[in-house]
Amino acid sequence: MQNYDAIVNPTKSKNAPDIGPVAVMAATEMDLFLLCDLLDFNRDDYRRLFTSRLYAHQSSSAGICLSGPCIGAPYAAMMLESLIVWGASRIIFLGWCGAVSKQVKIGDIILPTSAVVDEGTSSNYTDTNNGQSKPASSMASLIGQVLEDNRIDFHSGKIWTTDAVYRETREKVANYQQQGVLAVEMEISALYSVAQFRQVELGGILVVSDELSSFKWRPGFKDQRFVAGRKTACRMVKQSCRQLLILE
Repeated sequence: MQNYDAIVNPTKSKNAPDIGPVAVMAATEMDLFLLCDLLDFNRDDYRRLFTSRLYAHQSSSAGICLSGPCIGAPYAAMMLESLIVWGASRIIFLGWCGAVSKQVKIGDIILPTSAVVDEGTSSNYTDTNNGQSKPASSMASLIGQVLEDNRIDFHSGKIWTTDAVYRETREKVANYQQQGVLAVEMEISALYSVAQFRQVELGGILVVSDELSSFKWRPGFKDQRFVAGRKTACRMVKQSCRQLLILE
């Protein structure tokens, strides 16, 4: 794929913060607030990043920033572009997903080692002829090691990213089950593609919020397993950030 010069590029204005090398992107407001508490951010002390929030300490040039919520591939890509131009070079994404594999259940934690591209953003950043995008191997290894060190049960493998949450058809789910896909969500393949294009390191953690594996939707948003899984994932994000800061 040829890369043409973009007319509009992400920029850093004179009022933009120096956010430092480590950034966390939370897909949902619920996890954003939970991470605020874990990372010692005041929930009410933030600046706007598009229609989302950015939390950064005064000393963040040597630390961690937190942003979100960010739903959907195009919007998440816009946020990531801004974080990168403001200084982030190692990014962790935390999101929710729906189980596609019958072995994956509500509340489970997934380490996405690749993502099937079924969204429209990735093709603008990278050649998607193979139909997949991948995280930085360094980030996937670090997050996986943190999970193992804390004896957290998790799945690792392929994720399906789609723009169309209401077009997750029986035919598509069956097809992706045959391909060994674990779950479906809306952002991560695009984030992997942007990160690769901009030459930064990005990895992700997903929590299973619902199940599609039986071809009937089974929501689990109020399930205590999901609540516990979210809390565990947020703690693992915090510990992963600490490890990343040690590497700086």
